[in-house]
Amino acid sequence: MMRTPTLLSALTVAAALALSACGEASRSSSASPPADTPPAHRTEGEDALGKLTIPDVELVNQRGEKVRLYSDLIHGRAAAIGFIFTRCTTICPPIGLSFSRLKKQLGDRAGKEVSLVSISIDPLNDTPERLLAWGKQFGAGPGWTLLTGDKEDIDRVLKALTVYTAAKEDHAPIVLVGDDVSGSWVRAYALGSPTVLLETVNRLVSERTVAAAPVQGGITP
Repeated sequence: MMRTPTLLSALTVAAALALSACGEASRSSSASPPADTPPAHRTEGEDALGKLTIPDVELVNQRGEKVRLYSDLIHGRAAAIGFIFTRCTTICPPIGLSFSRLKKQLGDRAGKEVSLVSISIDPLNDTPERLLAWGKQFGAGPGWTLLTGDKEDIDRVLKALTVYTAAKEDHAPIVLVGDDVSGSWVRAYALGSPTVLLETVNRLVSERTVAAAPVQGGITP
């Protein structure tokens, strides 16, 4: 295993290369924002998705435990969902580093108010043991769940989340950020600033209050 300073240096270089290599993929995968969504309320590069139907399939986490994607990890919380595979040497390490920094910024909120979820797009090779070893490089722990499972189940999830690619090497650096309570989800650039991702999480959570706020006279919409 590489020493941490060497790993972080390598990831910094990898991130720069990935940003260059994947810039076109990111731009092509981000549709223009809907006309009825105020641009000032979104971060640049986001694609508003509205509500998502997340399959409640049974998958396996990095500790070999069976978990249900929606009911155990997403229900009633905000979440950031990323997509990686352990043999990826281009965009996946920088995505892992970004999630690591986001987890630190979330502090005690990670796992309680906000779930960080990384789903392997290579379940045939990514065993729980491999995910555990991969996650340790980035300080994955409570609040950050790495998932694998049967290929049919993983493919079902990827298709439902509109991130499926036939060849895993062609996957784009995408992170889905949303809040189950407000029902708002966006597609964001996974290689962007963790601070921007945190701002997105907080903004979507704040929409719970907006949706529940009474109108004048105490009548709720």
